[in-house]
Parts: sequence; C-alpha cells; structure tokens
Amino acid sequence: MVKRTGPTNEHLKELIRILGKDKKLLWKRVAKDLAKPTRSRRVVNLKRINRVTKAGETIIVPGKVLGIGDLHHKLTIAAWQFSESAVKKLKTAGASIMSIKELYDKKKTGRIIG
Repeated sequence: MVKRTGPTNEHLKELIRILGKDKKLLWKRVAKDLAKPTRSRRVVNLKRINRVTKAGETIIVPGKVLGIGDLHHKLTIAAWQFSESAVKKLKTAGASIMSIKELYDKKKTGRIIG
C-alpha cells in the first residue's frame, strides 16, 4: 500500500486546514495548491510578476517568489516563501510583503499568480 505524502511542515499543514475550511473559492484554491508536493508548487520570478501586474494590486503566490528580474511598481505580495534576493528587491521597489496567513487574517483578497 502506498503511503500518503503531503506537507510535513506543521505551520503549512495548519494553514492548509484553515484555508480549506473557508467558503471562498479563492482560499480553497490556495489551500489546494499549497497541499501539493514542494517540487510541484508554483515558483514565480519577479520579472513575471512585474510583467503581469499593475501598480497597487494584491497578488497571492501559493509557492515561492524568486528574485530573478526587477519590479518597477508598488504592490502587495503574499506568498508561502520568498528568496532573500526577492525580499531585497521588493523592499527596494516599495512593495508590501506578507505571508498568506497575514493576508487571510486581514480579510483581504487578491489574484493568484503562478
């Protein structure tokens, strides 16, 4: 019998449980994406974020944000993980960085980028 795999990080398990119970489809989708294996989660570079977003927008990355490229406008980004270079570049660009849990607790929504 195949053993069920899934996230082993306790914080991630709790976040998936909380988001999965929400009635909004956005949060159920984020929970579903976070429940995937690490190698299957979304990985998004700053150059892609810069290309597909507008100033002042709120985006959600159910995975990791990497620092390849630059960001040329201010926005709010919520993600499961950020690379060190991405954090530096986002702060330089004046972007607001937060975890998915923080965005959820503030009762805000955004658009999923992936």
